[in-house]
Amino acid sequence: MMMNKLLYLSFLFLLSCFGQQDKKVVLKKEISVTLQKNKITLAGGCFWGVEELFKKFPGVVSTDVGYTGGHLKNPRYEDIKKGNTGHAEAVQITYDDITTDLAKLLDYFFRLHDPTTLNQQGNDKGTQYRSAIFYLDEDQKKMAQEAVIRAQNSKRWKDKIVTEVVAASDFYLAEDFHQDYLQKNPAGYTCHFLRK
Repeated sequence: MMMNKLLYLSFLFLLSCFGQQDKKVVLKKEISVTLQKNKITLAGGCFWGVEELFKKFPGVVSTDVGYTGGHLKNPRYEDIKKGNTGHAEAVQITYDDITTDLAKLLDYFFRLHDPTTLNQQGNDKGTQYRSAIFYLDEDQKKMAQEAVIRAQNSKRWKDKIVTEVVAASDFYLAEDFHQDYLQKNPAGYTCHFLRK
């Protein structure tokens, strides 16, 4: 692979010497790296703050806020805000496996919210504000369980972590108003911040 790159760079140099710059663009496309995308859904209180902090994390490709873990089909904010549908406000994160990995994302997750408060984050109270990791497969489940142990052993939290590790269920996108909320409303409400 290294020999191929050296040959490629030598070839580009020769092309540039003869004024054939347009060939450089075509050749670069041939050796581009394909991103390996994966998803995880996390709930840690009001999804506005969780989404905003994850948008800044290296390797995160996209985020969507929505509702998951409940029993009502096609819930809307008016339904879940009452706290009786079983849904959590959550963020579905698409990330690039080449730049980051799930363990790093989960460790970051445990820094940006308080995982020791049952059904509460800041002033927000109710099951819709619970802390949860919704895994897609057995590998993600194992990594989530390990992340809970790492967070508990970090001594960052004096109380027991109550984060649920549960199988992913239907994820319903929240209304457009909620997507990228803090980017649209920089002075908007959030109770999330990074702990050391």
